[in-house]
Amino acid sequence: MYGSLTGPTKALFEGVAAFFAVLVLSSMIYWMATKGKELKVEVERRVEAFVTRGATLALISFSFIVVFREGLETVLFLTPFLLNDAIGTLAGAFLGIVASLALAYAIFIVGMNIRIRKFFYFTSILLVLLAGGLAGYGVHELVEYAEETGVKLDWLGEYAYALDIPEDDPLHHKGVIGSTFAVMFGYTVKAEWARVIVHLVYLAIVLPLVVLIYKKEVTEI
Repeated sequence: MYGSLTGPTKALFEGVAAFFAVLVLSSMIYWMATKGKELKVEVERRVEAFVTRGATLALISFSFIVVFREGLETVLFLTPFLLNDAIGTLAGAFLGIVASLALAYAIFIVGMNIRIRKFFYFTSILLVLLAGGLAGYGVHELVEYAEETGVKLDWLGEYAYALDIPEDDPLHHKGVIGSTFAVMFGYTVKAEWARVIVHLVYLAIVLPLVVLIYKKEVTEI
């Protein structure tokens, strides 16, 4: 389905999908910042209740819903990149699965001693950086859509910067190293003013809010 999209339709779809993913990630960041402190206690309480009642199916359903939610977010995040580089995106997804399994095992081993609040704090910061880059990418695709449909954006559609890095260079945003930073932080060798503005505005608003929420809760404790 995705591969059949071409031209302006493809750019529009990628832009909308990117912003939808940003919305989902932002809601996840907010939930982690405001409700995360209660997660460990809540999960332990529910698991204990399920085990006490012998409700194995309910426990399985609860686990499935939690995992499915994260899986859905991953699919939404990867969709815009899948259109441009299917092989690279799938390879990255596979490596991500392997890394997540290793991380899950490590968390399981030290799970009894882990400070989940601190874990959520650093995870939230990482998600903010990721969402900011994705917001910028979504703007880039919408700028392309506007150009292909004849919409004038004036200086917003002009490049704010352009690095002299060839496409075959590993540091290019399509290269081995650059692509990692592109996915994680929105790195690109050239970006329109609209992309730069949206990216920085998102970070300038969301990042301080997340830090303040966590610091406020630590102070209250």
